[in-house]
Amino acid sequence: MEEAARPKPEAQDNAPKKPRKPPKPAVSRPAGSARNQDAPPPRPAIGAAQPKKRHYILLLSFLLWVMMPLGVSGWYLYVVADEQYASHIGFSVRKEEVGSAVELLGGITELSGSSSSDTDILYEFIQSQQMVRAVDAQLDLRAIYTNPEDPVFGLGEDARIEALSRYWGRMVKVFYDSASGLIEIRVLAFEPQAAQDIARAVFDESSDMINELSAIARADATRYAKEELEREQARLRSARQALTTFRSRTRIVDPTADIQGQMGLLNSLQAKLADAIIERELLLESSSPNDPRVTQAQKKIEVIESQINEERGQFGNEGDADFSRILAEYEALQVDREFAEKSYLAAQATYETALAEAQRKSRYLAMHIEPTLAETAEYPQRLILMALIAAFLFISWAIMAMVYYSLRDRR
Repeated sequence: MEEAARPKPEAQDNAPKKPRKPPKPAVSRPAGSARNQDAPPPRPAIGAAQPKKRHYILLLSFLLWVMMPLGVSGWYLYVVADEQYASHIGFSVRKEEVGSAVELLGGITELSGSSSSDTDILYEFIQSQQMVRAVDAQLDLRAIYTNPEDPVFGLGEDARIEALSRYWGRMVKVFYDSASGLIEIRVLAFEPQAAQDIARAVFDESSDMINELSAIARADATRYAKEELEREQARLRSARQALTTFRSRTRIVDPTADIQGQMGLLNSLQAKLADAIIERELLLESSSPNDPRVTQAQKKIEVIESQINEERGQFGNEGDADFSRILAEYEALQVDREFAEKSYLAAQATYETALAEAQRKSRYLAMHIEPTLAETAEYPQRLILMALIAAFLFISWAIMAMVYYSLRDRR
């Protein structure tokens, strides 16, 4: 069997080959046969893929949509775009509070603190059109930022205040930490000195605005107290004027003093009357009623009683005027004057306290980073811009390609 299975020598290979017999038809085999009659037929060989027209169109779109704009952007950034220099400045709003004498003795003094609300206002003010106008009036921002050779990063021909404000938002960045109340500003310009000048002008304008806020706060703190003081002054002036008019009309400086004088006179007459009655009674004990001394004592008593009745009558009438009415009017005017004086003193004390409190608290701008003068141009950040442009172009091209193939597959 092994000899039969060996190949024949080469000599036999040169012999004429016999024609092969056609294969015999397959014979059905039993179910337990070793070969599986349900085996799939062999797959035909697949040739190499050939590029088609759509592939060339896709490659062309990649070149036109991604590579060409990326190359133009790189050429502009590295050849045309001017260097930009940055100046940094940092500051915060501080509020000095010196406690009163009672607080100092009690040991509850707060020497300094920050005002977050003022910092929020300042953050918005730096980015406002008012700030742009103020800095432009000092430095002429249009002359600093206008750059015909660099139309992308420079200020365009439209130099109106609205366009200048939008450009200001690109060149001046404000970084604000609400937790600490610190503000840091980055100013870009085509010259280092220009960037530093703009940063210093921003600080000066911000400081002026904070000072104005402080003045407004002081005015608000003392305004109501001052208005109350002015009202009390007018009331006291009116009360005193009414009392002066009363004295001029009645020709009585102080009715109570007149009453006290009349009461003293009545008391004196009452004492004399008592002495005269005692004297008459003593005379009657030692002499008859017809004694001239008794008659003289009786006349003295009558005269004193007449004088007493006359003085008492003056309490009811004072010329043509009712003395009791005059006294009531005077007392009412006197009460109004005393109340006006006390109210005026209280209002004056309140005003002085409010004024002292307002002067004790002052806001100011504390700079912790002086405006820097750049020596190296840090902007534009070409590598970052190129990476962002490339990412945007590639993603947009990939989305369009996927949309195209999705529509093509649905057909």
